[in-house]
Amino acid sequence: MPLLAIDARLRAICLALPEAHEEPMRRGPSYRVGDKIFALERPWSDWLALWCKVPQGTREIIIDAEPARFFIPPYFGAKGWIGVGLDEAADWREVEAFVRRSYRLVAPKRLARLVA
Repeated sequence: MPLLAIDARLRAICLALPEAHEEPMRRGPSYRVGDKIFALERPWSDWLALWCKVPQGTREIIIDAEPARFFIPPYFGAKGWIGVGLDEAADWREVEAFVRRSYRLVAPKRLARLVA
């Protein structure tokens, strides 16, 4: 899957969430609810990566399970975020689950309740 197709698919997942919007940043777009970032698209190797927040205590389990695809992103990693490599073999149901979970962790409660 070409980079533009990966970018478009990630954008569609993020912007489908209640009151989500995109804001450009120097290294790629950020996806936000209000003023809080719930997902970032960033360069990774020759591909793209999703950076998102995960529940406390789960990051190391995820990274240990598949260290070739998951990583601790710079700067955001200290705040409980994870990086997920996106390439032509990406499991888009899994990507959507990561995005939705991150959204629920940062969104106001009234919006987080709307996302299963």
